[in-house]
Amino acid sequence: MCGSSCKSLRLRASCRQWERKAAMPEDRLVREMRNKMAAGRVKSWADAFGADLYYIVSKYSGSLLLQKKYKDVEPTLKIEEVDGLELVKKFSEEMESMLRRKVEAVERLVEAAEDADLYHEFNSSLQFDYYNAVLINEKDEKDNYMELGAEFILEPNEHFNNLLVNTTFSDIQLPTNVYNKDPDILNGVYMSEALNPIFVDNFDRDPTLTWQYFGSSSGFFRLYPGIKWTPDENGVLSFDCRNRGWYIQAATSPKDIIIVVDISGSMKGLRLTIAKHTIITILDTLGENDFVNVIAYNDYVHYVEPCFKGILVQADRDNREHFKQLVDELQAKGVGTVNKALTESFRILGEFRNAGQGGLCNQAIMLITDGAMEDYEYVFKKYNWPDRKVRVFTYLIGREVSFARNVKWIACNNKGYYTQISTLADVQENVMEYLHVLSRPMVINHDHDIIWTEAYMDSALFASQAQSLLLMTTVAMPVFSKKNETRSHGILLGVVGSDVPLRELLKLAPRYKLGVHGYAFLNTNNGYILSHPDLRPLYKEGKKLKPKPNYNSVDLSEVEWEDLDEILRTAMINGETGYLSMDVKVPVDKGKRVLFLTNDYFFTDISDTPFSLGVVLSRGHGEYILLGNTSVEEGLHDLLQPDLTLANEWIYCITDIDPDHRKLSQLEAVIRFLTGEEPDLECDEELVQEVLFDAVVTAPMEAYWTSLALNLSDETEGGVEMAFMGTRAGLMRSALYIGSEKLSNSKFLTSGDKESMFTMDHFPLWYRRAAEHPSGSFIYSIPFEESSGAKPKHVREQMTTRRTKDSEGGPPEAVTVSTSVAVVVGGKTGIAAAVGVQIKLEFLQRKLWMASQQPNDTDCSGVDGLCPMSCQDDNLNCFLIDNNGFILVSKVSKQIGKFFGEVDGSVMTQLLNMGMFRQVKMFDYQAMCKMPHHHHSGARPLLSPIYAFLATVKWLITDFLIFLLEFNISSFWHSDNLADAKSVFHHAHKHKKHDALQPCDTEYPVFVYEPAIKETNGIIECGDCQKMFVAQQITNSNLLLLVTDAICDCSVFAPVLLQPKEVKYNASVKCDRMRSQKLRRRPDTCHAFHPEENAQDCGGAAEISASLTLLLLSLGTTTLLLR
Repeated sequence: MCGSSCKSLRLRASCRQWERKAAMPEDRLVREMRNKMAAGRVKSWADAFGADLYYIVSKYSGSLLLQKKYKDVEPTLKIEEVDGLELVKKFSEEMESMLRRKVEAVERLVEAAEDADLYHEFNSSLQFDYYNAVLINEKDEKDNYMELGAEFILEPNEHFNNLLVNTTFSDIQLPTNVYNKDPDILNGVYMSEALNPIFVDNFDRDPTLTWQYFGSSSGFFRLYPGIKWTPDENGVLSFDCRNRGWYIQAATSPKDIIIVVDISGSMKGLRLTIAKHTIITILDTLGENDFVNVIAYNDYVHYVEPCFKGILVQADRDNREHFKQLVDELQAKGVGTVNKALTESFRILGEFRNAGQGGLCNQAIMLITDGAMEDYEYVFKKYNWPDRKVRVFTYLIGREVSFARNVKWIACNNKGYYTQISTLADVQENVMEYLHVLSRPMVINHDHDIIWTEAYMDSALFASQAQSLLLMTTVAMPVFSKKNETRSHGILLGVVGSDVPLRELLKLAPRYKLGVHGYAFLNTNNGYILSHPDLRPLYKEGKKLKPKPNYNSVDLSEVEWEDLDEILRTAMINGETGYLSMDVKVPVDKGKRVLFLTNDYFFTDISDTPFSLGVVLSRGHGEYILLGNTSVEEGLHDLLQPDLTLANEWIYCITDIDPDHRKLSQLEAVIRFLTGEEPDLECDEELVQEVLFDAVVTAPMEAYWTSLALNLSDETEGGVEMAFMGTRAGLMRSALYIGSEKLSNSKFLTSGDKESMFTMDHFPLWYRRAAEHPSGSFIYSIPFEESSGAKPKHVREQMTTRRTKDSEGGPPEAVTVSTSVAVVVGGKTGIAAAVGVQIKLEFLQRKLWMASQQPNDTDCSGVDGLCPMSCQDDNLNCFLIDNNGFILVSKVSKQIGKFFGEVDGSVMTQLLNMGMFRQVKMFDYQAMCKMPHHHHSGARPLLSPIYAFLATVKWLITDFLIFLLEFNISSFWHSDNLADAKSVFHHAHKHKKHDALQPCDTEYPVFVYEPAIKETNGIIECGDCQKMFVAQQITNSNLLLLVTDAICDCSVFAPVLLQPKEVKYNASVKCDRMRSQKLRRRPDTCHAFHPEENAQDCGGAAEISASLTLLLLSLGTTTLLLR
């Protein structure tokens, strides 16, 4: 029935032959001959499908028309090579100028605060009402404003992310444990009222300023503009300005700290709990410019981290958190011998000082103990006297006073400070005393050092900005008492600061000057990223976005990880100006794909800051800028076309200074600038000129697309949904071929899909990928669907996939198709634009099935012999995959969007072996992994229910007694102290929640098609059967047609997966990595000692106010239960 006409077609067995083939194995040579014949048939399908597809996408995108229009203007175009070194210097100078204005604003605040204090006389009976940030606008049951809570007008302000603010007045925030009518607070608030007019004047002078503030050493925080603060669910306001990095960094110089804690038997119970909290609080006062270690002692000296034996480590976030975890595991036993611990501490500090390591400024030992009985004086004579280069701060734990004299003597004879800590509530205030002592030399000398912080998160921007633009830096300066009578005491009044959003800095490195793949980035003197488009500070846990624990200590070498010898990092930390080139693998599309680029890195420092700036330009088209010329009248006419938009995150015109301009889109601002309606608008004339030129060249696209939409032929059958294009000047046009309500991916080209838009961080993904393929060759991209099944142990948020439909679930339904438009002038090739269409996947599949059908096919399902085949046959699988191996078309809809190796490991393995695909190893040093929870053995409670019951009773009674001890009973009548106790209780004794995800390093594969191999075929031995496959390139695209045998079960081959794997380090390597001291640039100034310093101001015993009966009862019961 098939006839001889079928013999020229690919040969295959009929359905019955496929069923019988296991029993009738064919000769290998015959199978190979049939496979070669099949390859010819698949090639004819691929050619027919490719030609049909190219015709449709080129027609409905208008790519040939757009290429022609740019070709026509090539004689008027100029292509200039960008001088990267000059560019980075220019950007740096502009950033320096902008940051200098912030410094000047802070300097004015410092001067005003110090003058106000100079003329203020302390009044212990001062009565003064102020705007309390928690109480403002609050009323009592009689509808009267509460005390300190008068009417405070709040209005939304776009400059402050539409938060409700008052730009006329500042207001005052206090942490819950600070009494809002304490005389020190009232006097400080009254004195600092002088800052209000300066805040307003600063904002008038520089409308780009954001938050300005004064953090007082007494604990209050004055913030401008004023804003309403809300306590947490427990009624607690835990924010304390004195704990913030900007405060601590401005108040002290870099410091080397060794924390020495007593873990002898007498420290059991509550004392050890307080000691641990004290250590954690000290660690929280350290930053990236400081170095630290923690030593515990009883009969022996123990490094809490044995890997850190004999050294100091940088007090970055990772090390601080590591210490906290280890400190939490400390147990008290044995007898305390402090001499050995002190000797070891002095030895380490001396070695680091002599070797020029560490902070090279302040050095201190923090001794935490419940008593000192030994003869320890000889240790100080040998190691610290007479120069006393190391300060010793002592913290006496508990209410016992018998050892107070000894412990205080240690501090007072070593230029330190002594405090007694009796309750958890005492810890915060007592720990802060050491900062005041370290600040004395700077205060006495009146050295107003300007400090800049590492990046930190502005949570208000979570939902509104790209991840790398959420970050801020702070400029801060200390505020001193200038009164002569207190000069030797070196009184620090507080710290003044102002926030600088990093997006404001990046605005000074315009995106259009950096090319398709270029970018600018900033790093600190410690090598940490301040801003970088590949920095991912957030991760998703459940449905919530959260800051990663180490988001502000990501090293440059962890982002630019192919700088293996850290040449770039070293040069930038040293503040050098220069250039280097690197071949890089750039992950895109959430890490699923990779671009291979040669990048040129240009770098220089930003004067008077600890920051360095880098600018990256990709070789080739990335280092060229296109310059066209057209009249304003002609360009303005085309700018007014309804299909045209501009990149709203780019700065064509400055609209965020004048309130009247803030509501303007960038397109509206450009039009008003060109028409003269807004003569005060400041615009980037070079960029506006480029936009005008592009508007004129691309204007015919609107009429072209409109004509097609009005005369749609049957060839599309509604499969082509929209056309779009974008230029290197951020200009975009688009047209719909169907109703907007019918779009398969309604988020495309909207703010809901940042990857498809021009942003401050990047060009659209469809533009970037098209730019790396030949002009006229179309790139097909599909949004990824999350894999079904169990989630892997290691979770990498970069690999999180997105859905095409607005609703949850369902396979993707649309594919984005794009190609680049190139221009050639004087032998230089530039990418002028990219253009494309969005089509339905179902339309793509229908076209493929039609291409595999033959016009003279005959039904021979009931006959043995040779028959023509098609993709719709049950015994064939046809896949359309892209150049990274992702499935666009399959018979099984749930396979669409998946990696082909996950669906068929046998064929993917063979394609890799044949060289048609290759695996690229990638690394992610910002990953988040699920960590296994380590629990103590539960055997004893399981074996003994009585023990479990007693343990529960012990926990309840202990917590209750600790709760009682956390009150200062003599001042219990203050309601604020009630809240304070509640705060401490909740903070210190609630069950710790294990973080589900923790930072980790991962390695993951990306698979890339080798275009030199246009076709291949083969037979795979699968045990009981042989599996044939044919792969054929689709011309003018990044697609492959892959046809495989559907009958032969080849599951003996494991699937090829994209799952990232955590990089595990053995103990030795891990220790080496932890001990390694990366290159860093120390701050320029140091204030360690001053000859006029009053070293006898070294602290005193804390007041014991709890009743003796309660104290003895509670301590006795606690001791009994904790045995």
